[in-house]
Amino acid sequence: MDYQFQVMNQQQAEEIAYNWHYEGIYAFYDMESDPEDLAEFIDSEKRGESCYAVIENQTLIGFLSVSRVDTTTVEIGLGMKPELTGHGQGLSFVQACIEWTRKQHAPKTIMLSVATFNQRAVKVYEKAGFQPVETYIQETNGGHYPFLKMKKIFEK
Repeated sequence: MDYQFQVMNQQQAEEIAYNWHYEGIYAFYDMESDPEDLAEFIDSEKRGESCYAVIENQTLIGFLSVSRVDTTTVEIGLGMKPELTGHGQGLSFVQACIEWTRKQHAPKTIMLSVATFNQRAVKVYEKAGFQPVETYIQETNGGHYPFLKMKKIFEK
């Protein structure tokens, strides 16, 4: 897959926020499910240059957010276009996000968090080399939900 990464523009943010709707239990990831997350995502100043559109063949197919935790660690958040999930493309997407993050930010460790019910994503992250760190409760979408923090450490 040939993915390009670019700082997310307002049109792309609004496309994801208002038009990407996931099926079934994965509707949990709809941006409109959490008003605070939605407001932060569509605010270009809050988004800054830490959120990237992932483009394939001139089509928006995903997003990646990167935030520095400390001098050696970054935390990422990512999402794929709903129509593309569940069709075997997740691992190549995650690997591309990891590779791009390493080139741009040179971390020794990448962290991410995923809702524990999303075993489909957990399995993809494990195949990409992430290891579970801890489970914690996060307030989001009007409730409290268990999340799994995962990390991938790079040998240099």
